[in-house]
Amino acid sequence: MRLRNIAGSREVIAESKYTVKDPEQKKGLWKKEIFGNDNEIHIEIGMGKGRFIMDMAALHPNINYVGIEKYSSVLLRAIQKQEELQLPNVIFIRMDAEDITEVFDESEVGRIYLNFSDPWPKDRHAKRRLPSREFLKRYDKILKADGVVEFKTDNEGLFTFARDEVEPAGWNIDAITYDLHNDEVMNEGNVMTEYEEKFSSLGNPIFKYVISRKGD
Repeated sequence: MRLRNIAGSREVIAESKYTVKDPEQKKGLWKKEIFGNDNEIHIEIGMGKGRFIMDMAALHPNINYVGIEKYSSVLLRAIQKQEELQLPNVIFIRMDAEDITEVFDESEVGRIYLNFSDPWPKDRHAKRRLPSREFLKRYDKILKADGVVEFKTDNEGLFTFARDEVEPAGWNIDAITYDLHNDEVMNEGNVMTEYEEKFSSLGNPIFKYVISRKGD
């Protein structure tokens, strides 16, 4: 859901040390030039206000996290939170996910998180859905051989669409649940997003899958 535009948000983002302004120039260089270590990189596409990715970064200091968000007014909230926490292993990019292969090199990413993505409900917009086969092709180019995509949503229609895209795109469903918070196995260690907490408190079931590429 798009937030109301906040005056000056783009200026704050441009000046923040927690955002990368020229991500295309960092392709293949994220570990060396941005994080200064050889730890694995995980990314969240459409990170919203950043609660999930910053909680993950705090829990897993030996993993590098990159949060991607295209709406300035939302990204601003994440920057404000990061200014308080100053986590050393998380950085942000303001960009459209369609350009993801211009920013990360082949096998540069270990895991991709898609949390409560925009459902783009009209059929003609199906290619814009982050778990669509078009986006899975992009993820295939940047993920390590054993890399995975994790997707969570409370939107049953979007989840059905996403599930049905997996096989035609040449991926495997490694794990799936239609009620995450009542699934003892898949809910173990689950880190919630702002939306997840809100929707689950209303009694909405949370859907999740974990997928990986098929072997040759």
